Amino acid sequence: MPTLILHGGAGRIEEARTGAYERGLAAALAAGWGVLERGGEALDAVVAAVQSMEADPNAFNAGIGSSLTRDGTVECDACLVDGRDGSAGAVALVTRSASPIRLARAVLERTPHVLLAGVGADALEADPVDPDTLVTPHARAQLERWRERHGEAVGSAAEPTGSATVGAVALDAAGALAAATSTGGVIGQWPGRIGDAAVPGAGTYADGAVGVSCTGKGEAFLRAVTGKALAERLAAGATPGDALARALADVAAMGGSGGLIVALADGQLAWAFDTAHLALAWRTADAEHVSVTAEPGVTVRP
Repeated sequence: MPTLILHGGAGRIEEARTGAYERGLAAALAAGWGVLERGGEALDAVVAAVQSMEADPNAFNAGIGSSLTRDGTVECDACLVDGRDGSAGAVALVTRSASPIRLARAVLERTPHVLLAGVGADALEADPVDPDTLVTPHARAQLERWRERHGEAVGSAAEPTGSATVGAVALDAAGALAAATSTGGVIGQWPGRIGDAAVPGAGTYADGAVGVSCTGKGEAFLRAVTGKALAERLAAGATPGDALARALADVAAMGGSGGLIVALADGQLAWAFDTAHLALAWRTADAEHVSVTAEPGVTVRP
């Protein structure tokens, strides 16, 4: 039976914005589930769900509403992995597309490459947008608060903050898994920075047994190679709960925090996070859930 699980970022989500997050998650869940319900493929479902969140200006850090670099610009990353054969497409430093995940799919299907960045990635966009259309008043306000907090440190050693990366993992009726992740990075990041979301095996991964999408401090997830490491632990016999707990511990050991969502080929769904909140939604044939949850830890749903 098909399953679908989404995240809209791990971190601290302002109480005033919880409703916007939950509405955005519900819309994305409906978009992705509609594909699966019609007998569609997991790959199409995760793209539909992520595109819905990228187009939402009120909640998420992806596409429209992405976090701004220290220079006040938007640079988006995205990745799509097909669990049937491990094929992947990814883009980074995208500045002229409202849907980076669509460009990631173009890399997967139309190029001989896995990851394109900057002008090469933007060139895949059939309908380029003005970069300013990706910037929202909320994103500008967040950057201004970051600049006020760091003062003279801006542009040097100031630590970027925040994460509302979006992701989706699906299992379709044919038993195929796919995972997708899209992000605007973190507030105040250096121009040119690429996190884990765009890197297959780190922030995004899928094979025949599991699909994974991560959110949090990208540098730590990169160093921990979180997605692939979790899949290898499952293949070696670890339970989903143990594998997720180890994933969070690995990220913490690298100085990071965050969360991840998982769909398994046997129909189980799971998630874990060690931040204040995780924006989460999931659906199966007989149940669904949407929330900004404040209960950190590991959860496995049989």
